[in-house]
Amino acid sequence: MRWIDLPPIWLLAALYAAFWLGQTLPFETVLDHMMVRGIGVGLVMVGLILMGLAVTEMRMKKTTVLPHLQASHLVRTGIFARTRNPIYLGDVFVLVGCILWWGAWVALPLVAALVYILTLRFIKPEETRLREKFGAEFIQYETTTRRWL
Repeated sequence: MRWIDLPPIWLLAALYAAFWLGQTLPFETVLDHMMVRGIGVGLVMVGLILMGLAVTEMRMKKTTVLPHLQASHLVRTGIFARTRNPIYLGDVFVLVGCILWWGAWVALPLVAALVYILTLRFIKPEETRLREKFGAEFIQYETTTRRWL
């Protein structure tokens, strides 16, 4: 079951729910405009770029990208110098972007739900493991680099 408890699965579930809500409970606003939808597409692209940069940086440092495994290196370079969780941030950008793109305004509360789930199920346990393994180095990183933005 642990292989199912991965951030992409939670993101896909949130995307499915957002799309379904947008189709089932259509809610037209003055924000349903091509520019807003374009911003949505842009946010999806930013999210995917964040994820790609993070995975590339982690691969270069030869550490795992799987959230339930122990990291072999503390990655503080590249995108990780700006945010401690660029992949999760990318997930959130993809969800917000899709909600805007689809005009699924009723699905906006799913963003807060996804942030909560990612923080509780993945970020906090990862931080505990990193703190235990890297000690003062992680604590210093934690105090100088934000969790999200």
